[in-house]
Amino acid sequence: MDLHITTPFGRRPVTPAQIRAQANAGGCPSETTVHKWSVFRDIAAARTRLGLGDRALAVLDALLTFHPETALSAGEGPGLVVFPSNAALALRAHGIAEATLRRHLAALVEAGLLIRRDSPNGKRYVRRGQGGAIAQAFGFDLTPLVARAGEFAALAGEVRAEAQALRVARERVTLLRRDCAKLIQALEAEEGAPGAAVALRDRYAAVVGVLPRMPSTAALDGVGAALAALASDVGKLLIAHHDASESSGTPAQSERHIQNSNPDTLGSEPAIGLGRKEPAGPHRGEGTPAGSVTTRSSYSLGLVLDACPEVTAFAREGVRSWKDLADTAEKVRPMLGISPDAWREAREVMGEDAAAVTVAAILQRADHIKSPGGYLRALVERKRRGEFSLGPVLQALMRAQLQTQPGQLRGRHVGNREG
Repeated sequence: MDLHITTPFGRRPVTPAQIRAQANAGGCPSETTVHKWSVFRDIAAARTRLGLGDRALAVLDALLTFHPETALSAGEGPGLVVFPSNAALALRAHGIAEATLRRHLAALVEAGLLIRRDSPNGKRYVRRGQGGAIAQAFGFDLTPLVARAGEFAALAGEVRAEAQALRVARERVTLLRRDCAKLIQALEAEEGAPGAAVALRDRYAAVVGVLPRMPSTAALDGVGAALAALASDVGKLLIAHHDASESSGTPAQSERHIQNSNPDTLGSEPAIGLGRKEPAGPHRGEGTPAGSVTTRSSYSLGLVLDACPEVTAFAREGVRSWKDLADTAEKVRPMLGISPDAWREAREVMGEDAAAVTVAAILQRADHIKSPGGYLRALVERKRRGEFSLGPVLQALMRAQLQTQPGQLRGRHVGNREG
C-alpha cells in the first residue's frame, strides 16, 4: 500500500527517526495484536538501549492509560491515536511540568515509540462518524508499539540476560573473596606458614584491587578466575601443611624429636636449663603480674643483647629499652612462624619482657630449630610447670658468642643474673 509520511506542526522539522517510525508502522500486518502493558514492561526493561529515562517512561505510561483497550491492534487505524491535552497528560504523569512533558514526548517520538499525528492547528482532538466511531484523530499514534513489539521483547530479553549474568558473576566474586580471605586467615594461624600467607594476601589484594566501582560482567569474570586460582593455591597449601603437621606429631612431640636427633639445637644445649626445675623464690615468676619487673631486675638489657645480638638487626632505630625489645620481638615473630595465639600465650604465662627475651633467643638459634612456633609452645608449657628459666638460656648463648666472637661483646658486666 502507499505510505504517506505525516509531518509535525509548526516549526518542528521531520527527522529521520520519525520517517523510520512511520515506515515501520506502515509495514506492520493489520492482524498484529499485542498487550500494551506487556510491551510497556519490555520497553521499561530495555529503556537504556532505547535511550529513554524514567520520566519518559512515566509519560508513556500515562499516554497508554488514555487508550481504553488493553489490546493494541495494528488494524485499528485512527483508533490507536490518543489525544489528551498537555494538562490532562501532565496530571496523569503525576504533575510533571509542561516543559518537561514536552521534552519527554519529543524523546519518545525520536525513539520511534510514537508518531505525531498533528492537526492543522497543532491541537489534539478526534472527529467521530456515525455511531460514535472514530473517523479522524489527531494526537500520538501508538502503532509503533505494535509494529516493534517483537524488537522490544528481544531487547528486553538481552538486557535481562545481561543483568542475570552480572548478578551471577558478582555473587561468584563475593563468594570467592570470602573463601580466599578466610583461607588465608586460616593459613596465617598455622605454625610455620605466615610467610606464605603474607605473599598470598598481597596477591589477593592485587587481584581485588583492579575491580572498578561499577564492574562489568567481563571484569568480574576475570577477577573471578584469578580468585578461583588463588583459592585453589591456598587450599593446597593448607592441606599440605596439615598433612605435614599430622606426620610430624604435636609441637611437644616435635620438640622431643628435635632434642633427641640433633644435639646441636637450642633445646639440647647442656646448660639450657629445660630439664631443670626453676628454683622457688620471691624473685622468680616472670609469668606473674610483676614478671616484667623480675625479669628486668634479674637480667640487664645489655646482657640480653650480648647474648642475642641478632634481634638488633630487626629494630629500626636500635634496641634502647625493654619496650623496644618487645616491639622488635613482635615484629620478628611472624618471620619465625610463631602464630599470634602462641605469642599471646607466651606473654600471658612468661610476662611481656621474658617472652620477648625468649623470642630473641629463638631468633639467635633459628638455624638450629625446626619449628620455632612449636618450640615456643613447649617452653611455655615448661614455664607453667616451673621447669624453665631464662638464666641458663642466656648463659648458653653467651658462651656461644664468646666461642665464635671472642672480645666482640658490648663489654657490659654479665652478672645480675639468676642464681
